[in-house]
Amino acid sequence: LLGRIEHEWAGRRKILDLPNARIWTPDDRVDLSFEFLGRPCASPIGPAAGPHTQMAQNIVLAWLGGGRLFELKTVQVLDDLEIGRPCIDMETIGYNIEWSQELTVPASLDEYVKAWVVLAVLSRWEPLQEYIGDPGPHVFDMSVGYDLEGIRTEKVASFIDGMRDATASIDALRPELTGPFAEYADLDIDPVLSDTLTLSTFHGCPPEEIESITKHLVDHHDLDVIVKLNPTLLGYETVAAIVNDELGYTDVRVKEAAFADDLQFDRGVELIGELDQYAKDRGHRFGIKLTNTLVVENHRGFMPDDPMYLSGPPLHVLAHSLLDRLAGALPGTFMIPGHDGDVMVSFSAGVTKDNLADTLA
Repeated sequence: LLGRIEHEWAGRRKILDLPNARIWTPDDRVDLSFEFLGRPCASPIGPAAGPHTQMAQNIVLAWLGGGRLFELKTVQVLDDLEIGRPCIDMETIGYNIEWSQELTVPASLDEYVKAWVVLAVLSRWEPLQEYIGDPGPHVFDMSVGYDLEGIRTEKVASFIDGMRDATASIDALRPELTGPFAEYADLDIDPVLSDTLTLSTFHGCPPEEIESITKHLVDHHDLDVIVKLNPTLLGYETVAAIVNDELGYTDVRVKEAAFADDLQFDRGVELIGELDQYAKDRGHRFGIKLTNTLVVENHRGFMPDDPMYLSGPPLHVLAHSLLDRLAGALPGTFMIPGHDGDVMVSFSAGVTKDNLADTLA
């Protein structure tokens, strides 16, 4: 990767095909920095878990484009999946049928370590200095799923431990820092890639399982935890009314059966309060993510599997609507304007250059 980066930069002033004009330079007059579960981060903007945070080069590209908060692709114990192709449909709304990592668990760790080392090098690489300025700190937030049994296996536990202390993995890469990057072979690189985790509950995960997994991650792995919630918390009628009627996506077929299997709103409210207190009692932080994808019927015929999972513009409105309802049910709980709570809300879905400023505000 570094060899390609140096070669492209020398010949075309590009990195992984990204032109130098597209590299984001921080503006000294605008401070976007914040704390992600107490960790300093130069910006709350970055990619959520998905194929674009599965490979090292994609993470590097996101960083060059201004991303500083990276929710890494969700890892789970089943790492020999057969995923139908094509698995992503981005014609208008975003749809996918790809619900887990496509790499083995050890290979996923390798990708994240490679990205971590490359960013450590590029943030100091002289040819980039005029473009990136002071890039500030970035955060890797790991993600695992989808049940306690899988998360407790040696395979997934070793992955989490490897993210908590990647000393051996980083040292194994140092001999590859040669040629124009030889001066970085002994670079002081933080061995803690991540000590925060966003739990992907996926669809149909029962509340007692969510509770058990979160407590296990806090107690056994000493992590601050964010729980990803599903738009189904709003209820079928509300979601269908928003997507089909208010927004006019009449061709989206919301899957009613998915709502009965998912966490219900009242229990979700209880769970947020219980898990926040559990984390606090143990000196940890708790947050929520809004939202996971929405289960819909696959009637388009472009991808082979049914159901498919919707993201993009409709999910943006559903996430806002769900936060509004949760904030009403739990006043003073969330770290959002007018509430002064301490439960962080991680937000994704349908963010564009046109609504980014309002979303951040």
